[in-house]
Amino acid sequence: MSENERLIHASVEDVFAVLTDGWSYASWVVGASRIRDVEAGWPQPGHSIHHSVGVWPLLIDDATTVEQYEPLRLLRLKVRAWPTGEGIVDFVANDQDGQCHLIMREHTSKGPATLIPDAVIDPVLHLRNAETLERLALLAEGRNS
Repeated sequence: MSENERLIHASVEDVFAVLTDGWSYASWVVGASRIRDVEAGWPQPGHSIHHSVGVWPLLIDDATTVEQYEPLRLLRLKVRAWPTGEGIVDFVANDQDGQCHLIMREHTSKGPATLIPDAVIDPVLHLRNAETLERLALLAEGRNS
């Protein structure tokens, strides 16, 4: 499992405003290129964001579904990018003196990507997720500027 953490200079509320805005997903998730639809019940469990992954003309249409949601504390997503597979991503937030300490954990759960040894895939996920958290932080920190 890959784990990244970051202190975001914004409130937990501002961070979760970005995390739970399905239409902003492609702005901060590395690899997501466009949002095709956000189901009306998002971010409640069972609801999905329909997105595309990759770069034109090699786009894969797929979905990310909420597995668990505890407002201002936890967002667990099942992310799909077939034919490579599926993964589980957790965002866990804690208030730290008015700022948000955010932990992002990701692991593959289904498909061909599960055959890749953790020692190979975790460093790649770690780098990608560091950039994802950087983008998320920029959006959250800019909400009140």
